Amino acid sequence: MPEVFEESIEIRKYIDLNKQNFEDSLLLEAVNVKDKIKEIEKYGNINLINNAHKLIGFVINGKEKELEDFAEQEGIAWATHALTLSFKLEWIQAIRRTLWRYIQKYYEQMKNVSLEELFILEKQINNRIDKFLNVFFIIYSKYKDKLIKEQRELVENLSVPIIPITPSISILPLIGTIDSMRADILEEKVLMEIGNLRIQTLIIDLSGIADMESDVIHHLIKMIDGISLMGCNAIITGLRAEVVRKMIHLGMKFDKNTETLGTLQQALYQYIGKI
Repeated sequence: MPEVFEESIEIRKYIDLNKQNFEDSLLLEAVNVKDKIKEIEKYGNINLINNAHKLIGFVINGKEKELEDFAEQEGIAWATHALTLSFKLEWIQAIRRTLWRYIQKYYEQMKNVSLEELFILEKQINNRIDKFLNVFFIIYSKYKDKLIKEQRELVENLSVPIIPITPSISILPLIGTIDSMRADILEEKVLMEIGNLRIQTLIIDLSGIADMESDVIHHLIKMIDGISLMGCNAIITGLRAEVVRKMIHLGMKFDKNTETLGTLQQALYQYIGKI
């Protein structure tokens, strides 16, 4: 085993002496990645060439802990910047093929090569590269799931921006498009916040919604019924003509206890003036 380790050091020296040729060969192997190298470095601050040399150093020298740490670092970086996994896989496999080509060139210059030592070296190097890939993909997956969860929570909070204006009155200004998924989030968050904040009057401003599908309107009406069941008054403001026409044609209407006003300003004036 000491001979194999010493041989690894010599292989590393050989690759360093032929660094430029090694890099040129690597780029020829990575057909789809080579044109993306500058783009990946620009948007992900990842230097693929430097990282290739770092990976090779850890693999050849048997730096197991450093190899795992590097794989974790790479997994987080690629997940953070949403870089394409197929590029990463192609790049690592190109590094593997190029490394073995240069190991072959190194051994072609040697005499009395031990076949046993070569097999041991082959097992060590390929196992370490495989280990790098395994750790990379596990960390990438975990970190990506974490980012997706955080982004979803952020979107949910932004989708339901309940703003308290007094201890008992809050505003829910809605803008953009409301689909079925957002309608589900709205219902869950609104009912929860009514209980948490002890809201007695919720002003729902729809002036930022140009149109709604019929199933979303139906969902909104059901949500308002739920608001009423929790002992909270729902005030609707800013209904667009398109939405009103659709409700009329579909035979939909709010509960008789639900008040509607033309603008948010009217609701604020009317309800703040009563306090």
